Amino acid sequence: MSKPTQVVVLCEDRQDEVFARAFLEKCGFIAGRIRYVVAPKGIGSGEKFVRERYPKEVISYRSNRNRIQNSLVVMTDADILPVSGRMKHLEDKLQESGQNPRGPDEAIGIFISKRNIETWIRFFMGQQVDEDTDYGHFNKESICRPYVEKYVEKRNQALPDNAPESLKSACSELARIA
Repeated sequence: MSKPTQVVVLCEDRQDEVFARAFLEKCGFIAGRIRYVVAPKGIGSGEKFVRERYPKEVISYRSNRNRIQNSLVVMTDADILPVSGRMKHLEDKLQESGQNPRGPDEAIGIFISKRNIETWIRFFMGQQVDEDTDYGHFNKESICRPYVEKYVEKRNQALPDNAPESLKSACSELARIA
């Protein structure tokens, strides 16, 4: 599959946006053809924003996919839930809205970090991580960019055994969007 002409990234916060931007642009997606839908600051839970907005973005993706080549990227944190639990929340919300489940041929990639995206970033930085620790936020979101880009260059290699399980799971979603 060739690169989509339009990508929508639905995410919880600015750190997710910066992470996705670095990743997608390094993979060759055109920056001007990526639209970011980020939970507004101060509205409460970013996870809830993503979960509530997910059906709307799926409907938009589906209404456009016969007209343009597009993808939907969803980034959210599992927090203390298992990744499968957060995935179920998204599936349930889609079903509640009267939509069919995400099909295997749909370019909808769901990337769920366990505990939060900082776990993956710190792993890319070469740190030992576990998925139970909350590593907190960085002072500058852009600190992740060189580490994400370095990972992208090696993305076709197998992840090391000590990679977070949620990252291993997310890697299987890549084929859906590219």
